[in-house]
Amino acid sequence: MTDEAPHVHDVITMGRVSVDVYPQQTGPLEDVTTFSKSVGGSATNVAVAAARHGADAAVITRTGNDPFGRYIARTLPEFGVANDFVEPVEGLNTPVAFCEIFPPDDFPLYFYRAPKAPDLMITSESLPLHAIERTRVFWTTVTGLSEEPSRSAHHAAAAARSAALRAPGATGRHTVLDLDYRAVFWPEPAAATREVAVALDHATVAVGNREECEIAVGETDPLRAADALLERGVELAIVKQGPRGVLAKTRDETVAYRPHAVDVVNGLGSGDGFGGALVHGLLQGWSLDRTLAFANAAGAIVATRFECSTAMPTSDEVESFLRTNPAPATAEEGVGA
Repeated sequence: MTDEAPHVHDVITMGRVSVDVYPQQTGPLEDVTTFSKSVGGSATNVAVAAARHGADAAVITRTGNDPFGRYIARTLPEFGVANDFVEPVEGLNTPVAFCEIFPPDDFPLYFYRAPKAPDLMITSESLPLHAIERTRVFWTTVTGLSEEPSRSAHHAAAAARSAALRAPGATGRHTVLDLDYRAVFWPEPAAATREVAVALDHATVAVGNREECEIAVGETDPLRAADALLERGVELAIVKQGPRGVLAKTRDETVAYRPHAVDVVNGLGSGDGFGGALVHGLLQGWSLDRTLAFANAAGAIVATRFECSTAMPTSDEVESFLRTNPAPATAEEGVGA
């Protein structure tokens, strides 16, 4: 009798988690009368989004040992995300995030993570390295590099992952670095640039907006930013341009799309919806064009909804959306603007 083969996840994300307390009306928070509660945090939202497309997903994160932490641990499996790697931290509170909604493009975020967020207490010793090494897609964000011990844990995970991908019989396919720079988490931009430089050495895919690309590689022009990321060793560079659309580039191919014309309600979850759909395309082995069109549509759908994790669409919803809202024409003009 042989031992059962270790479980291989389709995707494991690592990093930020919170409870989003989001308004159900637009306008200043002081005027809002009703709110909704949902699981949040970029890395966690991407896991939820990927699971909505059928991925076997898990997230590595830490919460407070409090009611909100228990809510997260209970709710993740309801979304199809394994909570095996979610651990509570004594003495710290589960983070809460509020936003304001001023459509179409102003959504201020307010993070309550003092004195320290539990998700920044992930340690190298606590990492499920075997699972990280074997998962088909491993997704991390730059926020996890902002403080110790999370910084060392993320670098250790990325290094172990790189070694595993080079080994014969590797089951992993991609290591994604979400550039996800948030100034409030860093003492200065230069500190983020230094840590991103290390992380890029282990990434096969990099995803970020123009401002995040400036932090990572000193470029805001989409084509130059993508080229700079490719020069750092990634296989696929994706530059999100907001109202100008999105650009994806490999060493052999460039694809760009304009955004879909939708009635924006809350744009905050769009990037995570895009990320989960990107993971789906990578797992399916789709062409770059199909993957980008699918992810672009998923992000547009999320933008029409108030929340983030609960707003993530299924594959059927995305395909239905694309049938009635064909992918916008390739954004040739303005790609390098």
